[in-house]
Amino acid sequence: MNTYTFDEINIGHKEDFTVTVTEADRDRFREITGDINPLHNDPKFAKSKGHDKCVAFGMLSASYLSTLAGVYLPGKNSLIQKTEVNFRKPVYVGDTLTISGEVTDKSETFNVIEVKVLITNQDGVKVVKGKMEIAVVE
Repeated sequence: MNTYTFDEINIGHKEDFTVTVTEADRDRFREITGDINPLHNDPKFAKSKGHDKCVAFGMLSASYLSTLAGVYLPGKNSLIQKTEVNFRKPVYVGDTLTISGEVTDKSETFNVIEVKVLITNQDGVKVVKGKMEIAVVE
């Protein structure tokens, strides 16, 4: 876990990590949220909507942004203030995602950093784009 302070972070600072979405991840997310939409749970329904298999929950993909902030950028000293995400392409069980963030702005008034976020799959396809505002609490 990183422990960057506000002063140690500069515009252009980048961090990333990789995770593979598993069936267990999908199942636990469903259990936690109660989202039983058949797009995520019924292969026949997913195929009828143009997918080869069930689509992973979009918010499961977006939840990795919490890890980006809380473990990597800034890490231990993070407090997420705002998150904006755009779901660009579906994610499937078995996809390997790279979650990356780059600091694009710093506000010294409130010790807040703005981070451009991007999630790509194993083929380099952008599946999630967005930005976060993260307070760096020390």
